Amino acid sequence: MKKVLILLLFLLLASLTWLSCGSSSSSGTHTSGINYRAFVTNSVSSGSGSAGVYIVNAQTDVRPVISPIAAGNTPGMMVLTPNRAFTLVFSGNGTQFSDNQFTIIKNATEAAVGGVILPGVTESFVVSPNSSTAYVAVPTAPVVGQPPGVVKVVTLNSGSFAGQVEVPSIRYLSIDNSGNRILGFSDNSDAVAVITPSNIGIGNAVALIGGFDRPVAAFFSSDDTKAYVLNCGAECGGQQASVQQFDLTTNTLVGSSVGACTTDQDGKIQCAGSAALVDGSTMYLAGTPYSAGSGGPSLTCPAGTQAEFCGLLTIFDLNTMSVVQPPNCAVGTQCPIYITDGYHNRMSLGANGQLFLGGRTCTEVIPPVPPPQGAETRGCLSIYNTATGAVVIPPANGEVTGIQSIAKRTVVYVVQGGALAIYDTATDALENNPNDPNNPGRITNLIGQFVDVKTIDF
Repeated sequence: MKKVLILLLFLLLASLTWLSCGSSSSSGTHTSGINYRAFVTNSVSSGSGSAGVYIVNAQTDVRPVISPIAAGNTPGMMVLTPNRAFTLVFSGNGTQFSDNQFTIIKNATEAAVGGVILPGVTESFVVSPNSSTAYVAVPTAPVVGQPPGVVKVVTLNSGSFAGQVEVPSIRYLSIDNSGNRILGFSDNSDAVAVITPSNIGIGNAVALIGGFDRPVAAFFSSDDTKAYVLNCGAECGGQQASVQQFDLTTNTLVGSSVGACTTDQDGKIQCAGSAALVDGSTMYLAGTPYSAGSGGPSLTCPAGTQAEFCGLLTIFDLNTMSVVQPPNCAVGTQCPIYITDGYHNRMSLGANGQLFLGGRTCTEVIPPVPPPQGAETRGCLSIYNTATGAVVIPPANGEVTGIQSIAKRTVVYVVQGGALAIYDTATDALENNPNDPNNPGRITNLIGQFVDVKTIDF
């Protein structure tokens, strides 16, 4: 009897070891051998492929024949750590079936090495400058005796929670250059949560500073003494979009906010700003103008499109805290930069000074099938030429969920409508991929419902 039990125990341990090895293999414990990789999240499983993080050769626009890296049921948003050692992936769709899985992928081995289950969906997570810790905003996380909303602290080396701080309805986070301050932005709030990471779990980790106008993001001076806070304003239920200078040494606002405004073709003042990108001392702000309290967009499009309302791009000088008119705009006049409408939340500056802007819930112009010659197609992607001031709206439908400029190349990867497209910044059109000349701007064998894209290597 003892021999039988020993044999059964041995077989059980052997089977568990085999199952463990099989699980690891299926989750992608392999290296592709690619020197310049792009990770692309696929949120669905189908007969032609499984949900996961797909690897693409970003030098040749080719997908190697290897399995995707497992990262939850519906992997989407990704963040790369500053040292490029890890890629953080969130999987969750906001339904009752959402797994809310936060996965840590080790880039060197292209395998998931840890992760946690979050208490809700996140749209924002930031990483400390030393790449050791992630801070994740979960606006719906339950808190006993308080309104929901927490920032979870995740230690990346161990893949475990290391604490949390409660901030009601916290949705977006921005971290400074040193990692000593995190600014948090909550839904329907005119306050900024100033979080001190070193005090989390000790006390006095959060200070709420009011006086803003539906703030959604911040950018920091090189010495971390100032933050430039982006106020979303009327588009987010407030009054007026603007940029607000904030003194981090005293936690006080500096001066009054400066409107991210211009005058439209009808002589009406328009302000917008839900997303921004900083290049040196120049800030590019994208948004859709709303009239305060109106509940709807207010900037009508110029002639040439079937879309009724448009978004607005504003150029802002952080040194002078003032709006700058685009190139080729006559002195003393205002020249609004019209882009697609919707809620803008994706921006990337590519080669040749091409600024790619995308978002969600825009006005779609979808042609009939088959489309007649010259029929307009319009989605949520705009391309702005920073040198000439020209705007191109590519003929593609769908929301934009990922944009990645490809270093040392003149192409930009864009995930729009669930598909990955490759744009040539010299033409602002789909790249003529020599690997698949009959399918411009696409990658052969990359099939799925894609969400986000990030390059992993320098």
